[in-house]
Amino acid sequence: MIVALDVGERRIGIAISDPGESYSLPLRTLHRTESLHDDLEEILTVAREYAAATIVVGDPVSLSGERGIAAQKMDAFVEVLARAFGGTIERVDERMTTAQATRSLIANDVSRKNRKRVVDQLAASLILDAFLARRRRTSGA
Repeated sequence: MIVALDVGERRIGIAISDPGESYSLPLRTLHRTESLHDDLEEILTVAREYAAATIVVGDPVSLSGERGIAAQKMDAFVEVLARAFGGTIERVDERMTTAQATRSLIANDVSRKNRKRVVDQLAASLILDAFLARRRRTSGA
């Protein structure tokens, strides 16, 4: 299975793949703590629970395609995650995933309170879907 992360300043959305790694499922939202170590431990617990060999992380590239401050912060986060996780770390351009997730929730008449609760995990699911689609394209499947 694959775990995907939409990493934000306050929350981390987590999604997982199905066992056949064909589609994504929103899983949960992790509320960030003051401790990166504690946040990583929560992520690693999920990865172990689902026997994930791969973690896909959203890469916050700017709309112009440049790597700004957010991307540099993510580079540092991924570097620490890679040292702690024994599997593969993949990056996926996350431009517009949170906006797309929010639009989808609004279209489905989800209340503002409930949107805030699930938008990050839905964004993580979109990140994972993008990774799975890219993998299918490159493998010719």
